[in-house]
Amino acid sequence: MKAVEVTGLTVALDDGSVIADDVSFGLESGQVMGLVGESGSGKSTVALALLGFAKKGANITGGKVVVGGVDLLALAPNDLREARKKLIGFVPQDPATALNPAMRIGTQLTEGMVGATKENLPRIRQVLETVGLPSDDAFLRRHPQELSGGQQQRVAIAMAVAKGPELIVFDEPTTGLDVSTQARVLEMVARLCADRGMAAVFVSHDLAVVGAVGDLVTVMYAGQVLETGSREEVLLSAAHPYSIALLESVPSTRQRLPLVSIPGRAPAPGAEFDGCVFADRCAFAEDRCRDSAPPLVATPSGGAARCVRVEHVRQNQTVLVKEPLRRVEGAQGDASVLSVRDLNASYGRTQVLFGMSFDVAPGECLAVVGESGSGKTTMSRCLIGLHEDQSGTFEMDGKPLPPLLRDRTKAVKQQMQYVFQNPYGSLNPRETVATAVMVPLKHFYGVRGKAARAKAREALERVEIPWRLADRYPAELSGGQRQRVAIARALACDPTLLICDEVTSGLDVSVQASVVELLRTLQDDGLSMIFITHNLAVVRSIGDRVVVLSQGHVVESGAVESVLTEPQHPYTRALLADTLEVDRTDPETSDLPG
Repeated sequence: MKAVEVTGLTVALDDGSVIADDVSFGLESGQVMGLVGESGSGKSTVALALLGFAKKGANITGGKVVVGGVDLLALAPNDLREARKKLIGFVPQDPATALNPAMRIGTQLTEGMVGATKENLPRIRQVLETVGLPSDDAFLRRHPQELSGGQQQRVAIAMAVAKGPELIVFDEPTTGLDVSTQARVLEMVARLCADRGMAAVFVSHDLAVVGAVGDLVTVMYAGQVLETGSREEVLLSAAHPYSIALLESVPSTRQRLPLVSIPGRAPAPGAEFDGCVFADRCAFAEDRCRDSAPPLVATPSGGAARCVRVEHVRQNQTVLVKEPLRRVEGAQGDASVLSVRDLNASYGRTQVLFGMSFDVAPGECLAVVGESGSGKTTMSRCLIGLHEDQSGTFEMDGKPLPPLLRDRTKAVKQQMQYVFQNPYGSLNPRETVATAVMVPLKHFYGVRGKAARAKAREALERVEIPWRLADRYPAELSGGQRQRVAIARALACDPTLLICDEVTSGLDVSVQASVVELLRTLQDDGLSMIFITHNLAVVRSIGDRVVVLSQGHVVESGAVESVLTEPQHPYTRALLADTLEVDRTDPETSDLPG
């Protein structure tokens, strides 16, 4: 008997619309299944349903979830609570919201375990050492806010692992982590599952992450399983057009290639279809695809795909031949859009940036990379004038630039715009999309009324946000749409320099592809950019030059091609080694870990 057996799992909203439809799979002890798909595909809905839980407004309406021989969906509420405690561990996407800021780490690690705290402490210490954290009393007395993001994620994993569950569910646990921390977390997850015999479901939108940690891969879209199989079968020999389209959206660390986003957008949760759920976005669709829902059929590679044209798709799809894109070459002697010399920054007595200097040429994209804590965001806050404790000199278009925002002229503020990592946090939830874009137009140009709406419409259409969404609020948009609105708001100011702080972090690969290609077209129009990220594949795709930061020091800089092809500093080489890649061209030479 398998450790986990899921059969016909179905979740529906209160109005009867289905958001997870007839999901089935089985896992052996120690086996990891990656669950991948765009936002709204039903991944997290299935992940929560494995715990016998559905969010408010949704209900589990059918199926079985058997873990360790126990059908969780057949249990009464009190029995289900006890079964969860013993059989299942759960690791959420954001550990900061899962850990209680008022409770010490030691208390949170032991509160869910059976038995007295003193009896459980030795096991807790052992688990902490296994996940690479200190196990001494001083660490156990710390609060979550005293830990880094990577440490908080490891604590969340330790909490899930400590009780020795049969199944552990990971809901996007590496989203937002830098590549080095992500690599350590993924290695740890794979090792824990293998050593402790735990089955795991690993939810992610990142195909490279799924390839690194999963033995099996299941691709979901619109609540349905569209393809499933071993990681080699799905990632190296994809049979469903959706799986293929996702793979074409992934950037490469090896070449600067155009990224191909999936046309159209994912359907709203609960949308109803007569035929294939992907037909409207599929390059291989024909009339019969829209007439009736296709079943899961076996593929020649050994997996299964929900497509009536599997043979045709496999025979006619090839890895797209993409021509490498040119880079901007800043001519010597040209005036820089921005010049930074000897930038230092501190938080109190702790210095976090040390003598940083660089230039940004007209139309150039300067990428800034490094691990969490390297000083990337502090640098960007210094550039935009939001960090008080700094020293150094700035010039913009050859003229001195005051270091603090309050001392800069309105014209300078208009020329330098900032796009934050979290668009939901930077957009006012009480303002419509149109209002968000019109506010800077009123502030910088005094434009109001119909004229402002016309300019806002132009800015939104430039980032491919249809005007019909103009009167919606941020909460009614997807993450990718919110990010595009934030970019549109910045573009409405007609800036000469755009600072992008991790703007693709946490986005689906298809949405990331469309955002990167959008930024590239803006660059072609002459816009200069500083692009802050921890994703070296995105750097290869969009950057012209790159600055590598480590603990506040510039350890390497230069043209992207030379730095990423032949890195000179050990830190840069380590970042590249930790960057995951899905190679579809040759299974014999694939980078998928064995």
